[in-house]
Amino acid sequence: RDVSTLRNAFKSENSAIVKNPHCQLYCTCLPNEALPTSIERGPLMDKNGYWMQIRLAAVLLTRLPLPHVPSAAFAPGARAVWAYSLIGLLIGCVAIFVGQIALWLGLPALTSAALVLCLMMLLTGAMHEDGLADVFDGFWGGNTPARRLEIMRDSQIGTYGVLALGMVTLLRVSAIAVLLTGAPIMIVAAAAASRAMMPIPMYCLSHARGDGLSRSVGRPARSAVLFAGIVGAVVLFACVGIAGFIPLFAAATITAGMILLAKKKIGGQTGDVLGAVQQLSETAVLLSCAALI
Repeated sequence: RDVSTLRNAFKSENSAIVKNPHCQLYCTCLPNEALPTSIERGPLMDKNGYWMQIRLAAVLLTRLPLPHVPSAAFAPGARAVWAYSLIGLLIGCVAIFVGQIALWLGLPALTSAALVLCLMMLLTGAMHEDGLADVFDGFWGGNTPARRLEIMRDSQIGTYGVLALGMVTLLRVSAIAVLLTGAPIMIVAAAAASRAMMPIPMYCLSHARGDGLSRSVGRPARSAVLFAGIVGAVVLFACVGIAGFIPLFAAATITAGMILLAKKKIGGQTGDVLGAVQQLSETAVLLSCAALI
């Protein structure tokens, strides 16, 4: 189907196009300049639309007991990526609040940091940690893209996944322990900035498989990805100051490396890849911030 035909169909049967997975596939795979105006707008919409997208981002990225979100709201899920940083901001604020209470109660910094990390895992359902383990198991446990994707879908965890999850957790806890007693606000910066990195592979890479959470969300518009990056950068510089370009560069470098690696290993991105990007970029920001204080 050519672009003009798709435009006419979208204008006349808007709801059918959104709900039809085949039509949605055409919409998300076309270049941005070929998309209908209503899709190109990304996050630019009325206040109710903004609020719904924030709720949708929270549903996708957390396990918070939120009000029911209509199933129809998930159709344009890629538009909500601009709010990912805001969800990270919320998670970070709750985490440092608990961390400061733990310190006030007299717990050691390392123990308080472990509690902070446990809370962050609880709030997100450890979905990003699960993605990290799956990526390392699949990328280095398989010899072909198909086999790697098969391993990534397996619920069992292998040696590569255990080692990756253990090392990243150790690095995060050690960095959080330093920041809790020196500059706890930087933990918020890491949570927000790392989630601002997730839309980048969503935009730059095609889907590696025909199903899954990332596939159902779709490919975000360029404007939504840029807005997500701006929100994450603003939070980062507000929390870290002018030196924020150092952790920002570290997170961007990790993200770029993961994009290249995912392209080589499986030919695209999945939800597991996005989780790994969040975990590794958050670790990079935490370590960079810990080195700054």
